[in-house]
Amino acid sequence: MQMGFRWYGTGNDSVTLPYIKQIPGVTSIVWSLHDMAAGPVWPIERIARVQEEFKPFGFNMDVVESVNVHEDIKLGLPARDQYIENYIQTIKNLSEFGVKVICYNFMPIFDWTRTDLFHPMPDGSTALFFEAAKVNNVSPEDLAKTVLDGSGKYTMPGWEPERLAHIKEAFKAYEGFTEERLLNNFKYFMEAIAPAAEKEGIRMAIHPDDPPWSIFGIPRIVNNAENIRRLLAAVPSKANGLTFCTGSLGANPKNDIVSMVNEFIDRIYFIHVRNVKVFPNGDFIECSHRAQDGNVPIDLVMKTLSDHDFKGCIRPDHGRHIWDEKCRPGYGLYDRALGIMYLLGVWDILQRAKK
Repeated sequence: MQMGFRWYGTGNDSVTLPYIKQIPGVTSIVWSLHDMAAGPVWPIERIARVQEEFKPFGFNMDVVESVNVHEDIKLGLPARDQYIENYIQTIKNLSEFGVKVICYNFMPIFDWTRTDLFHPMPDGSTALFFEAAKVNNVSPEDLAKTVLDGSGKYTMPGWEPERLAHIKEAFKAYEGFTEERLLNNFKYFMEAIAPAAEKEGIRMAIHPDDPPWSIFGIPRIVNNAENIRRLLAAVPSKANGLTFCTGSLGANPKNDIVSMVNEFIDRIYFIHVRNVKVFPNGDFIECSHRAQDGNVPIDLVMKTLSDHDFKGCIRPDHGRHIWDEKCRPGYGLYDRALGIMYLLGVWDILQRAKK
């Protein structure tokens, strides 16, 4: 196993590479070209500049998160073929720099949904929060207006201004859409890119829906064991795999996270480890990584990965905002560093017990 840390780039992140270097055990920076809109080819020279930034610190760039999928591909529109060709070229360009895994998602319109980015917790920290009743009783446009970074300094991936500017048109395009249509469009996309990914030695790792259910009547297809089975069976290529996010899937108590890790381990290429506390009314809040603090059995997840001798990259995800840190919601330094120490402590004990 290697430990990663998601980083949004110089000038777009409160956390710096020298700070990350001081976290014991981190070997991989999970990165992206966050200013690139979905659709265009990622230029070689841009990728090379990222590599140059990492070199002085010894970090690898094995995992990219995300190469976003253009909405026309998800909708199955005629322009999708050109966007798929662009995606294939991006895969080829990334392979030249040793990239091994591309994390992406196939969620229509939004990458994730929360109703409060800085919800107060009993201990005085704040965290990302989902209030079910609010989502059920507001329009997508009104919800979009609430998803703002209070500092105004950092971008919010999945809620870029260009998306929000066309939100009404986007929802109209999905009127009458079904899970079957979305799955078919995913299959078309994956069948087209899988040969290139296989040739270049890159694994595609789809991220689960966040939260793991349909919102505003828009279908989603990566949210439980049954749907994941369908998705993997649709294109059995080894290039078609998962980013297993314990927090996204764990927001639905019906998902047996440990059982799912056991079942899909051969197709899990990247893992987001985070915890959520789920309330009886369907609300949930993101809490510390410690197993006892939420509903996700993080310790058992790590044991399952250890039992399978998982060699891929994992990273902490969506930390709380603690000690008055000013940062992008969910992506500060302090709580994610604490999460890494917790995860590595559990891992080290499990590995020692195997000897």
